[in-house]
Amino acid sequence: MLSAAISFILTAGGAAFAGLRAYRRRFLSATRWFAVALLPAGLYLTGLFPLASTIAREFADWATRLVFDPRVWTGIALLGVSAVLLVTTRWVGRRGGTAVESTPERPAAAGPAPERPAVAAPAPKAAKKPAAGKREDGLGDFADIEEILRKRGI
Repeated sequence: MLSAAISFILTAGGAAFAGLRAYRRRFLSATRWFAVALLPAGLYLTGLFPLASTIAREFADWATRLVFDPRVWTGIALLGVSAVLLVTTRWVGRRGGTAVESTPERPAAAGPAPERPAVAAPAPKAAKKPAAGKREDGLGDFADIEEILRKRGI
């Protein structure tokens, strides 16, 4: 009975505050407050208050064990050591690794590889001279582009 009274008082208070926000023309805020105000009544009418109290009680028990139980602190220490080891190995791996994890050295082949380019470079073309009727105003690259477009019929 007490939980019903408390939940409906909270709902009425939240609805009143939402009405005040709406009176001040803050409709978005009023809608949010009204949505929050409906929660206590909804929790009571669906019977979720006992569930909420059980969750709160279990959380309090867990927090008490966290503070006073040495076994929990040992678990926290193990989690911390694990996190430090993971971060350290990641950091060492990025800085070059260790000799134990690297691949074994392979013996050298018959000799050094001959120096040759990966892609054969085309033979250099003779520089084109500007056409007789064209002026050279620094737009030489655009003239080449125009010529390519003309060849393609664009």
